Amino acid sequence: MADQLSPDQKFDLITRNLQEVLGEEKLKQVLKERELRVYWGTATTGKPHVAYFVPMSKIADFLKAGCEVTILFADLHAYLDNMKAPWELLELRVKYYEQVIKAMLESIGVPLDKLKFVKGTDYQLSREYTLDVYRLSSMVTEHDAKKAGAEVVKQVEHPLLSGLLYPGLQALDEEYLKVDAQFGGVDQRKIFTLAEKYLPSLGYAKRAHLMNPMVPGLTGTKMSSSEEESKIDLLDSKEDVKKKLKKAFCEPGNIQNNGVLSFVKFVLFPLRGEFSIKRDPKFGGDKIYTVFEDVEKDFAEELIHPGDLKASVEGALNQLLEPIRKKFELPELRKLTNQAYPDPSKTKTGAKGAKTGGGGEDDELVPSRLDIRVGKIISVEKHPDADSLYLEKIDVGEAEARTVVSGLVAYVSQEDLQDRMVLLLCNLKPQKMRGIESQAMLLCASIEGDPRRVEPLDPPEGSSPGERVFVDGYETGKADERLNPKKKVWEKLQVDLTISDECVAQWKDKRLMTKLGQITCKTLKGGNIS
Repeated sequence: MADQLSPDQKFDLITRNLQEVLGEEKLKQVLKERELRVYWGTATTGKPHVAYFVPMSKIADFLKAGCEVTILFADLHAYLDNMKAPWELLELRVKYYEQVIKAMLESIGVPLDKLKFVKGTDYQLSREYTLDVYRLSSMVTEHDAKKAGAEVVKQVEHPLLSGLLYPGLQALDEEYLKVDAQFGGVDQRKIFTLAEKYLPSLGYAKRAHLMNPMVPGLTGTKMSSSEEESKIDLLDSKEDVKKKLKKAFCEPGNIQNNGVLSFVKFVLFPLRGEFSIKRDPKFGGDKIYTVFEDVEKDFAEELIHPGDLKASVEGALNQLLEPIRKKFELPELRKLTNQAYPDPSKTKTGAKGAKTGGGGEDDELVPSRLDIRVGKIISVEKHPDADSLYLEKIDVGEAEARTVVSGLVAYVSQEDLQDRMVLLLCNLKPQKMRGIESQAMLLCASIEGDPRRVEPLDPPEGSSPGERVFVDGYETGKADERLNPKKKVWEKLQVDLTISDECVAQWKDKRLMTKLGQITCKTLKGGNIS
């Protein structure tokens, strides 16, 4: 496509939807002579979220215009930004960023072979770069450095020297990456003007700067990794996306600070060239828009209901997210995610003054305390003293099969249970049921208010007896040897065990998994687990 575009057409594609461009004439001059070299950098701190589709869609534009694009994973910048990411996590987070951003680009059809990926510390620790940092530090005033980072570096009452170095390093990156232009959000404008002011003083060329607008988050403010309610994570489930969009600020007729509408403008239209509103025929039926201004006009005039807008964006967003979710189901990427962004609840130390024998980690209500395992039913028969109960022998990878008493007689035939793979809760206190001790609990999906609908949960195909079942994000926790019935740990955790609309077992919207994949049931959408 780029070969068929004139320099003016390339310029229009490169600059469309940008809020501001510094150095337009320089861009036009370069485009008359050769392809433009541009870079976009991201500090590897918080988890990337759906707002990252905004720069990704512009990167797609750059490539269509024939640009040579470099993506910088700025690990050193991440450390300098008031230690949002400590050294021990930086390497893991760089790997996470690379995997998730590549997955995003693949989901929108960007060919990765046309991109160059660079890690900051691959060149920022070199002798030449370090000397240039010192040279720049001898020229930049404290006032200019602080002002340049005001909207990007975390501001504190007593700023660290590291935060003052941050803008200068970003300026030097333009020279060391050998680019014609840097691309970023308009919140980085002061860093860009610092680069334009000081790079020529080092004998380096002044670069052009391309600035995206800041896209409102779901709460109507800037979408931020540190504000959970303002963002949709790239790995959020369909249920999470629905829940967050439902809460999103989207006042009828209000087109200001509307994050849902902004997503249509800055992501969906550039990628697809159109947007479809899905709605009931009695409210006008479906409508396809080919110009964003028409969407905005109809919403402002309340011809599009916020609920219809959210539902349509939800469908389009899930199409973008599904390939990313699928890629991150791989065990090695799940492990990487949990290592790069460990659950804060697992790193907390016990509170001061906690009573011995009762407080601290042992009382923390986390699902890793449940010893749930895959089992295989090797024999099943009616309970000798109760026709309403089955007596099952279940292999859970131990020397001896466990005896389990269940009430599945009314729901599943003996033939269907024989040799079936199931899930067992193995660390409850054994209970006698009609004179026979049940040594575990068979976990099933059920529908509240309809006792006739019960299904055993299904582990992934290929599972083996004894395999551990965990909640996504809690796989490293240790199960209690025996759950204390007085503390009702199972009862408290069980309240949040449910079945999703995709028939996936979950705890607080996080999937139940084995190393082979997710736990499911056959038909009971929206059910409970007991």
